[in-house]
Amino acid sequence: MSSPVTRANGSTKRIRWDHVSTVVSAAILLGAELIGAGLAAGWALAALFEASWEWEVAFEGLFALLALYGIYRFVIRAKQVEPFTEG
Repeated sequence: MSSPVTRANGSTKRIRWDHVSTVVSAAILLGAELIGAGLAAGWALAALFEASWEWEVAFEGLFALLALYGIYRFVIRAKQVEPFTEG
């Protein structure tokens, strides 16, 4: 379950699609959790401080960006454990 990829120097690497699909599936699951939690945290924080609608959106945006960064870091770390290529 791999495809050859030819590099510039003529050698080939094979894509490990089983590793790619595992990491992508886990990132989707983690992403849904993190983004949902980030949006809920922004909403709750704005409600706690009785902030205006603009502050609520700002808090939600900030926590959503933190969630996206968490997903990015997860994929980078997961690629070290499950390398996408071999050879």
